[in-house]
Amino acid sequence: ICCDCLARMCRRTKELKARTVWLGHPEKCEEKYPKNAIKNQKYNFFTFVPGVLYQQFKFFLNLYFLVVACSQFVPSLKIGYLYTYWAPLGFVMAVTMVREAVDEVRRYQRDKEMNSQLYSKLTFSPHLFLFLSHYNVLLQNQRIPADMIFLRTSEKTGSCFIRTDQLDGETDWKLKVAVVCTQRLPALGDLFSINAYVYAQKPQLDIHSFEGNFTRLMSSIAFLSLCLTGTVIGVVIYTGKETRSVLNTSSPKNKVGLLDLELNRLTKALFLAQVVLSIVMVALQGFVGPWFRNLFRFIVLFSYIIPISLRVNLDMGKSAYGWMIMKDENIPGTVVRTSTIPEELGRLVYLLTDKTGTLTQNEMIFKRLHLGTVSYGTDTMDEIQSHIGQSYAQPQPAQAPKAAAPKVRRSVSSRIHEAVKAIALCHNVTPVYESRANGETESTAAEADQDFSDDNRTYQASSPDEVALVRWTESVGLTLVNRDLTSLQLKTPAGQVLTYYILQIFPFTSESKRMGIIIREETTGDITFYMKGADVAMASIVQYNDWLEEECGNMAREGLRTLVVAKKSLSEEQYTDFENRYNQAKLSIHDRALKVSAVVESLEREMELLCLTGVEDQLQADVRPTLELLRNAGIKIWMLTGDKLETATCIAKSSHLVSRSQDIHVFRSVSNRGEAHLELNAFRRKHDCALVISGDSLEVCLRYYEHEFVELACQCPAVVCCRCSPTQKAQIVHLLKQHTANRTCAIGDGGNDVSMIQAADCGIVGYGGEGKQASLAADFSITQFKHIGRLLMVHGRNSYKRSAALGQFVMHRGMIISTMQAVFSSIFYFASVPLYQGFLMVGYSTIYTMFPVFSLVLDQDVKPEMALLYPELYKDLTKGRSLSFKTFLIWVLISIYQGGILMYGALVMFESEFVHVVAISFTALILTELLMVALNIRTWHWLMVLAEFLSLGCYIASLAFLNEYFDLGFITTPAFLWKVSVITVVSCLPLYIIKYLKRKFSPPSYSKLSS
Repeated sequence: ICCDCLARMCRRTKELKARTVWLGHPEKCEEKYPKNAIKNQKYNFFTFVPGVLYQQFKFFLNLYFLVVACSQFVPSLKIGYLYTYWAPLGFVMAVTMVREAVDEVRRYQRDKEMNSQLYSKLTFSPHLFLFLSHYNVLLQNQRIPADMIFLRTSEKTGSCFIRTDQLDGETDWKLKVAVVCTQRLPALGDLFSINAYVYAQKPQLDIHSFEGNFTRLMSSIAFLSLCLTGTVIGVVIYTGKETRSVLNTSSPKNKVGLLDLELNRLTKALFLAQVVLSIVMVALQGFVGPWFRNLFRFIVLFSYIIPISLRVNLDMGKSAYGWMIMKDENIPGTVVRTSTIPEELGRLVYLLTDKTGTLTQNEMIFKRLHLGTVSYGTDTMDEIQSHIGQSYAQPQPAQAPKAAAPKVRRSVSSRIHEAVKAIALCHNVTPVYESRANGETESTAAEADQDFSDDNRTYQASSPDEVALVRWTESVGLTLVNRDLTSLQLKTPAGQVLTYYILQIFPFTSESKRMGIIIREETTGDITFYMKGADVAMASIVQYNDWLEEECGNMAREGLRTLVVAKKSLSEEQYTDFENRYNQAKLSIHDRALKVSAVVESLEREMELLCLTGVEDQLQADVRPTLELLRNAGIKIWMLTGDKLETATCIAKSSHLVSRSQDIHVFRSVSNRGEAHLELNAFRRKHDCALVISGDSLEVCLRYYEHEFVELACQCPAVVCCRCSPTQKAQIVHLLKQHTANRTCAIGDGGNDVSMIQAADCGIVGYGGEGKQASLAADFSITQFKHIGRLLMVHGRNSYKRSAALGQFVMHRGMIISTMQAVFSSIFYFASVPLYQGFLMVGYSTIYTMFPVFSLVLDQDVKPEMALLYPELYKDLTKGRSLSFKTFLIWVLISIYQGGILMYGALVMFESEFVHVVAISFTALILTELLMVALNIRTWHWLMVLAEFLSLGCYIASLAFLNEYFDLGFITTPAFLWKVSVITVVSCLPLYIIKYLKRKFSPPSYSKLSS
């Protein structure tokens, strides 16, 4: 496995052990439960300072200035005042620590909110001694912060519905049953006296299986499977770091932006240039005297070539970008949770997105019913309701005979009735009633006192598709009012309640792609086998027809999820024969699954095709235009979901993640190296084809053909990975980062997305759908998927371009003064004497130029509306052209030219005293920097104008207090003014002319749009 994070998870599970949990006897439990708390903090009280310092000084830039500042304690290397080195470094560290502290406090507060949730624990106190048990009481819609075994539910049958969205991303309800022997205990107190224990395997990464057994002494063993309506009592097996959720989640880490890494490389290049320049200076001296000491003095003297203000300017800029994002009224509710990587939003190449709750609302709506000869949509449901009403109409008194209805109409009415009845019966849906007295929930009609009113009934099922179908049958007049393990009841439009007994039920599986149910009607005793499933599975089961394949294709192109519904009437003899064979197959020891499947398949022959249904999974608002916007911006989108293959494929089509003109290659299930090789070869022969692959097949391919698979997948316009575990999602992110070296972004909204979000270079969560766990670990939070378009195209683009311009300008500010120092030392016999000392050096990088330079964080090349209208502008950012060695070299040449002009011009106009050279060159330097900021601004903001004049005013006002460095009498003379003006014009005018000519004859793409 290529993912280091996955390897650490596996090592973590090896350290864990199997455990035995005694019921009612906690004193027998030797194992201690880990602390059950969420922790997204990076530091604690003791590790904060050393941790932040390590994160900062592992960068070359900060480590370099620490060494330079420490060198000033050596008398022979001391160049200027200590505060000129330590004050900027201390300020940078203070700003960094404050920012990290704010982020850490916010993470702590979010964790505290989650960890402060209370749960009910059952206790037992024999003989006045209190023993705490491991029993927890869970109420309806309450999330479980641990892995538990359900012992008892408020349902008489022990059934309960659970959701596993925090594990696998599926928000559908799954029916589970409590342990039989504890469910049948006469009283609740018997749980404390029962002599039983649970033996559980050691904690595992696998979220789909659990091995253990429940043993009641002097009784048999009941095998368990890991699993809410009503109230549930469960025994806790795993907590904290041992739970499946935490084992599949990586630890939070400090993310470093690509821009920071690029600037770090550039500072290393500057350091190399600084060393070479120092060696040249010593060589020109002839290596006389203590040349080695002089070498270090020159290195310290030219230390401003790497500006320490670079780090603080970038960090403050990132905080400003975060503030702008959160204040943007077009993306309300957006939260910046990590203020260190906003510019990463402008460099993304891969977007890995979850499906449920991110692209979709997970709300299914019935859209189409097709009977072969006639199709009904949402606008013709009244006609279906009329047919159903006639079919279940109460017998009327004898009347004069009327003209017989057309035979065709009676046929259509009968077919509609059979189709709707089949849809109302073939499912795993359970109606749930809210008690008006105390707000408790009941799922049986008896417990609800036969209250079948619509206002207090909801449905729960293992699939949202089934709920949508049952709700639709209710809307047309056939309502599911009650269900238990053995029967279900339907209410007709006339108010009559019909009872049907469940003889057998065959749940849906990803292998069979269908589900079935055998029903006996109470009044007539008729036995009917109903079945529904995917068209690929049902096409060979139903009787011959000439319309099914075509209509399934039409609905799929509309983005609808299709189900084929069929039935088969059984005689009493046929069912008895089937039941005997079915029970015998279930008792088989060898090949049980195959034998059971073969018996069921014996019924699945020549079934009567009733109808084809189309259900639409409601997409989030503006998902289609947002995905199109991202594709046009050059971002490749991968959908990683824990959902079924058919569902994922359907959403990929309906959301236009896969365009209508593109083919889809469904990677067939493979289990060994040979099969994976054949399937990869088949996939390699296809071009411009979207890929759909399951998690199991993905694991096999990565085990044997990791490089080949990633190379082929990256060439696809879109990739869909279904049935993915949380660990696999994170592994895919690591693979893309490792093999493509491109920036990745992950977006999700559930606990199963946390590992993926943390592994990506940029993690975004759409909070509010599946809980808060993902939002706690994310870098950015948005309320709707459509906001990601503006977040990337506008804020991401601006953040990157602004940071690139800001970083290079700050380096230019350091290089120009270092060039002046080099010219000065060369002319004055290569003396290692500083040109500017004390306050001049501190003031140059702070009050005199800081505000104009920092105002570049407000600059923008195009308006937000233009950036959204032309997402192709985003493509240029991924190439890194805004900050590259080419642009860096251009700024180096500009710095050398301007530094040489400023210093040499001041020396040519040398006055009677050396102090005049300092006054002329420094004043021209300040004016040059202010003009260079103005030349680089593309869109003026009033704060930029204010920053320019404020800085100029501060410098002019401070001249009255700089008598230690300037001759105040000289700087008020006309000679000073014209000399400074000439030098400033010569240093800036050629650059302006070059920029004007370049913009006229070779304009950038953004200028064409804005003109």
